[in-house]
Amino acid sequence: MAVKDYLRERFFPHLWCPGCGHGMVLNGLVQAIEKLGVSRNEIVMVSGIGCSSRITGYVDFHTLHTIHGRALAFATGVKMSRPELTLIVPMGDGDALAIGGNHFIHAARRNIDMTAIVMNNRIYGMTGGQFSPLSGENVSATTAPYLTIDPSFDVVELSKAAGATYVARTTTYHIKQMQDIIRQAILHEGFSVVEILSQCPTYFGRKNKAGSAVDMVKWYKKNTTPIGSKAKKENPELVERGIFVQEERPEYCKQYEKIVQTAMKG
Repeated sequence: MAVKDYLRERFFPHLWCPGCGHGMVLNGLVQAIEKLGVSRNEIVMVSGIGCSSRITGYVDFHTLHTIHGRALAFATGVKMSRPELTLIVPMGDGDALAIGGNHFIHAARRNIDMTAIVMNNRIYGMTGGQFSPLSGENVSATTAPYLTIDPSFDVVELSKAAGATYVARTTTYHIKQMQDIIRQAILHEGFSVVEILSQCPTYFGRKNKAGSAVDMVKWYKKNTTPIGSKAKKENPELVERGIFVQEERPEYCKQYEKIVQTAMKG
């Protein structure tokens, strides 16, 4: 299948703001799936509410556009009932780690086989530019006119601590790496987390004088580095990208099936 076969072209052009990174994530995602050669009928994409969650409207898979913060809960229900399907769950800051934080850590703890994509643009875009759990300190937002004082979650460290068996980070600048990381995440049997640093020029960029969308993407080029690089040792402020965790552990649906079989024998 060609890349366009995975898209609902009748819904284009998309409604994301000019320069938004989420369209770049959509591109990376469908490119990764095209390389895998997975049938559209084998994929279910589940999203919640937010700018990032509108991605489900543009892909020609089975899709669920659910309620805020509950994408992983709905996805868990689908996976438990149809474990043979491939589950992909794109989320933004709030869906993943604010109202959705509890679902996130327990999906990771269970090691249920799905791919959680966290589009980290450090802001709530759809509701007007409020700061999020990923904004970090000294950030300007509509709800922080005198700058934030809240430290941010580290998505990678949180995912590792919660038990995710595949954890990676990339950016909208590193599109080839993004495609490869998403592809490996989908293939991984267990709970996979892919954090993608994604620019929001409309709210985060404007509020924090980060320049244009192009300037923000160039920032990812200059301020990130591969895991364990010499540059990181010389400049600890650089953000590492790559695959941080990739390990095998019993997958939840398969363990649950064993319980079912035991109960049926009893």
